[in-house]
Amino acid sequence: MFHTFPGHPPLMDVMENISYVPHYLLHGDPFASKLSKEADIIAGFYICIIGIMSATGNGYVIYMTFKRKTKLKPPELMTVNLAIFDFGISVTGKPFFVVSSFSHRWLFGWEGCQFYGWAGFFFGCGSLTTMTVVSLDRYLKICHLRYGTWLKRHHVFLCLGLVWLYAAFWATMPLVGWGNYAPEPFGTSCTLDWWLAQASVSGQSFVMVILFFCLILPTAIIVFSYVKIIFKVKSSTKEISNFDARIKNNHSLEMKLTKVAMLICAGFLIAWIPYAVVSVVSAFGDPDSVPICVSVVPTLLAKSSAMYNPIIYQLVDLKNSCSSCCANVMKKRKNFRKSR
Repeated sequence: MFHTFPGHPPLMDVMENISYVPHYLLHGDPFASKLSKEADIIAGFYICIIGIMSATGNGYVIYMTFKRKTKLKPPELMTVNLAIFDFGISVTGKPFFVVSSFSHRWLFGWEGCQFYGWAGFFFGCGSLTTMTVVSLDRYLKICHLRYGTWLKRHHVFLCLGLVWLYAAFWATMPLVGWGNYAPEPFGTSCTLDWWLAQASVSGQSFVMVILFFCLILPTAIIVFSYVKIIFKVKSSTKEISNFDARIKNNHSLEMKLTKVAMLICAGFLIAWIPYAVVSVVSAFGDPDSVPICVSVVPTLLAKSSAMYNPIIYQLVDLKNSCSSCCANVMKKRKNFRKSR
């Protein structure tokens, strides 16, 4: 006999095999925390700090770019789009998790679980897709020089509009019947129901399609783009040395933007790949193949990904500011010596 809970969708809607029991019904109340109170408090404080830093950092990036919105170049438009997605995941998701962790259970019911899962997947998918667009922009800019002559602001706006539609499409599929959002095994958070892969062919197809279009394909494009850039830079180093100062400066700027993009993508993938691995093991392995205490760590790491980008921006700006300051000081000293 299956247990049911108020507001929960009928079990027959999410499974075709009557012998399958959803993972969140295996241990009683699906929204009761399976962690100790001490572990929940630590997790809550951790995500609270991450959320404040992420919202503040990305909010600052959005504010500073909005002040000069009419002067933004295509790469900067992509950067602010990424900051918007990271800000969104910070303000829509982190408070739910923090409050639930301190309360030692999920407090927002099935409707809140659906919203939390949708928001997390939408903003996370949007971030990765934006990074994919950024990596392609860097690849075309470095490896196909003609690309930079025709790329205009309206092209970027169109591309970023498609990014929002892409993320919204995949995030909404579980709400309209293909897939589902469900509680995490530890109880105080919600995510895609990866465990549907064990329930039906439809569940397996959902998990495999989501993995391909929202993780494997974007990651492959990112890796391809930066590998091609590395080979191109190595082969063109001697050629650049023969160009005039203006071309060298432009090339230096493009490489700086490329390094920032590489760091951003690396930080995101490092944060999310452990979570993806645990999700795949949970989806296609035994229901309890991943211990609950182990599943928490990749989740917390993934939730911290939105914090990295503002730090990278600041570190790069600080490095450039120091380099610029040193260059100005050396130039003044040189001029002073000449005048003497």
